[in-house]
Amino acid sequence: MSRLLIVVDMQKDFVDGALGFDGAEKIIPGILDRIAEYEKSGDEIVYTLDTHFDSYMDTQEGKNLPVPHCIKGSEGHALVAELKEALSSKKCFEKPTFGSLELGKYIEENASSYTSIELCGLVSNICVVSNAIIAKAAAPEAEIFVDSSLTASFDPKLGSEVFDILGGVQVTVL
Repeated sequence: MSRLLIVVDMQKDFVDGALGFDGAEKIIPGILDRIAEYEKSGDEIVYTLDTHFDSYMDTQEGKNLPVPHCIKGSEGHALVAELKEALSSKKCFEKPTFGSLELGKYIEENASSYTSIELCGLVSNICVVSNAIIAKAAAPEAEIFVDSSLTASFDPKLGSEVFDILGGVQVTVL
């Protein structure tokens, strides 16, 4: 049995690019520490990349959030520089929307081997919550948790309220 760490969307566009916000960069040192902790104990680490294309503005998301971001091949799509080396050998899930069904299927296939699944990254009330709920559905017997100090939101009120929502679906918030 092992633990799984999922680093969600720690991309340039969410830290200091198209959708960047004050405070996003503050979680990077803690995420690096958490990656090192998981590596030291031999546990698994994966990460997601929000991935859009030139047709983004024609998508449902683009119509509701008309800010092109994380366009594949752009500087904003890349991991923040501080995390590139730490995640370079890890499995990546590119996702065209908030939650990754591919990640969910991967978790489901390996659910019996996970005692816990931790999520960190950006943005707490959008992609982190979406993937936490997918993880809970894919591995209902694993403890799913989010460390509130390792995620952030452009909207502090929503960022805080999401922790109550996660608690309601039996995701542990530290």
